Amino acid sequence: MHHDVVLMPEAVELRGVASWVRCDLKTEALRAASLDGGLPLDDPELSRRLARAFEMHPWVKLVVDVSLRHPAAATVEVLCREPVAMVGVKGGLLAVDAEGVVLPSADFTAESASLYPRIAGVESSPQGPEGSAWGDPIVEEGAALALAVGPEWKQLGLTECRPVGKYGLRRWELVGPPPLTILFGSAPGREQPGEPSAATKIARLRALEADPPAADEQSLLDLTQETVDAAGGTVIPSIPSP
Repeated sequence: MHHDVVLMPEAVELRGVASWVRCDLKTEALRAASLDGGLPLDDPELSRRLARAFEMHPWVKLVVDVSLRHPAAATVEVLCREPVAMVGVKGGLLAVDAEGVVLPSADFTAESASLYPRIAGVESSPQGPEGSAWGDPIVEEGAALALAVGPEWKQLGLTECRPVGKYGLRRWELVGPPPLTILFGSAPGREQPGEPSAATKIARLRALEADPPAADEQSLLDLTQETVDAAGGTVIPSIPSP
């Protein structure tokens, strides 16, 4: 086949690859779809086949656009999944995005993985391959929490979130260097009646960042309650010891 009637891999331009993706996404996607040998330009399904090839890659959340050009060339634009947390599993960590989708482990080193908050307390294994949802509500809630807390993880020195509670009422703690433990409460979007919203809790986290508690007050801070001190300022109360 002549290259002027065949779309070769080197003539496919890929846009939108995120900085955290270390693999050769284009090569992997075309090879996995058996399209790395070239595609006839007169194939009426060419755009759809290209889109499908990239949709199947575990890093790709969405194929935004596929455009064909002559002579034989194409541009594919993708939106990549973004890691928000690492799930602690036997033997190491697995990366997930905000929806609990498992991301390719090969793109992370021990050093880069350590930069993300860790979700502890997960006893299940992923239900499918990389690029599919973990299939455990604990992972989904932990990932949503990791995203919601955002930059406050680093600002407060927090490193981990873990589920606590039983009988169907699951709450979450944020953990930092001992003795720092913060009760966040229910995961974002799963608040109980009367419980503050995630946005309110995040605002209280920022208040802690601006006015850090003394070491002896860090044993268990509670974002689900709010009190006012004598000077009229907001205080994040500790949970009374049993």
